[in-house]
Amino acid sequence: MNESVLSQLSRLDLGRMKSYKELLDFYYGRQWEGKGRWHERRLTFNYARVFIEKVTSYLMGDINFAIDPYEDSDAARDVAKRAEAALKKVYHENHLEQLDLETETDCAVLGDGCYKVLWDAVEKRVRVTAPSGGDFTFSQPFLDKTDVHRAFFTEKFTGIESYSRPFWTHTLPGAHYYDGLWHEVVPFNHTNNYGLALAHDDDYAWLACPNGVWRAAFVGDDALDLTPDVISLRQEIDQTSGVLTVELNNDGGKYASPGEGAIAALARGCRLSFSPGYTTPDGDEYSAGQTYCLESIEHISAGGKALVILRARDGWGALGDWDARCQMRWNKASSDYSVKDIIAVILAKAGLMLEVISQSSVAAGFYPDFTVSPGDNGKAIVEKLLTFVPDVLFIEGNKAYLIDPQSTDASSYSYGADHAIHEGRYRQGALAAGRIQVEGYDTSQGELLVVDSFNWDEVSRLYDRVKHVDDRNLTTTAQGGQRGLALLRKAEIYAISGAVLVPVNCGQQLYDVIDVTDARGGLSEAKRRVLGMTLVYRPQRGEYLQRLELGGV
Repeated sequence: MNESVLSQLSRLDLGRMKSYKELLDFYYGRQWEGKGRWHERRLTFNYARVFIEKVTSYLMGDINFAIDPYEDSDAARDVAKRAEAALKKVYHENHLEQLDLETETDCAVLGDGCYKVLWDAVEKRVRVTAPSGGDFTFSQPFLDKTDVHRAFFTEKFTGIESYSRPFWTHTLPGAHYYDGLWHEVVPFNHTNNYGLALAHDDDYAWLACPNGVWRAAFVGDDALDLTPDVISLRQEIDQTSGVLTVELNNDGGKYASPGEGAIAALARGCRLSFSPGYTTPDGDEYSAGQTYCLESIEHISAGGKALVILRARDGWGALGDWDARCQMRWNKASSDYSVKDIIAVILAKAGLMLEVISQSSVAAGFYPDFTVSPGDNGKAIVEKLLTFVPDVLFIEGNKAYLIDPQSTDASSYSYGADHAIHEGRYRQGALAAGRIQVEGYDTSQGELLVVDSFNWDEVSRLYDRVKHVDDRNLTTTAQGGQRGLALLRKAEIYAISGAVLVPVNCGQQLYDVIDVTDARGGLSEAKRRVLGMTLVYRPQRGEYLQRLELGGV
């Protein structure tokens, strides 16, 4: 049997590709062998990745080059100068500072790497790329403005386990095209080499290809009201998570087949809208806007009763589910994206729109050289970015809200007088650090800069509890001072803690400032900030209560 040269080469590459996979698994922390047991927890300390990225960033930082003249003459020096200028032009046009970093990382992980250098006859310039082990191509893009901008394209991979698959994405509701806020791309369950064309009318969006047509309605009328069957409900919100647990009566078998028939809308991935409220003389009044993604449906049969338990998560869950597909870097050569802008891009990947209630000058005016590596988690990325600024973030529905908490913020509500407090707990603790020492690098002077920020009252009480921060993005003493004060502000907020158990306040939001009056707890109109909320609803027991976790203002 005659075997083509291409087939032979593909077969010869099997060992190399297998080795690549093993090395990449080790680099990304997938280092355990075999499948884990049920409920087994596996802990990996991935020093290999940390070491490679740290050494690579130092090795490839501030790379420069020079060409010496071939002889000591004005003509030779002129040739060397022009050659050096040409190399710098190629370097900047091809963004080689980024390509060098990526290729050096490939070499450190896989043991080899390469560049592809060719002449672009259309643009009349040198083009440099670093081809990967597999050959990816992207084609057949199609864009249409329906309710939002929606795009389809085809991704083709010609390596081992080759495929040609459509992917789709869309801009966020309320975002402009030029904002660049796109949801992470999603694979479409179809295989073709020609892509998918998108069209729409007032009611439907249409997809078409040579062997298939799909239609989807913009607005569905399949909403399902679960309220009459709720036995209990528990909503838990804190600074980085939100969970909704609903217990439904299923004695009549109404919820026996989720996702089918009359309850077709109740399926994993659907949206649960939660609107707590009261029946008042003016009718049913409630607070809307909180939504959760349904993650699981559990049926329970016990004690002659049939129950269904729904568990859902808010946008923090979606953000935690998103991992970066590729490397992204901002502000390497110019200041284009502030901390707020980078946060907005990451949130958009998980389908969340950033809105500003208030913002610090640092959030809008600090442009860090910030890199996201493949596999980095969205929630961890946002939490890291928030350490750069005094601002905080909370999520309701498909929106994330940015707030700059000020010690002078006015109280929005009072507890303890007209609104009773059933239980109270109040604590004042020590600050995690009374001094923040920030190290940066003054690029104009070429020297290390060190800036200290103090809470002198705390230092006098508890000596020198110092926290060190090292960030080479900080190039001025003003930036160092802003970082130190931001960390001190958050330490002051978290040093005060406590909780109150109260009748439900449907309009209460995270990070609101409230007044607390509790004579037995020694408080009279004491200002506190809401850092967490738990709402419990058990109508059969007559329970409708809210627990507020408190912090300093």
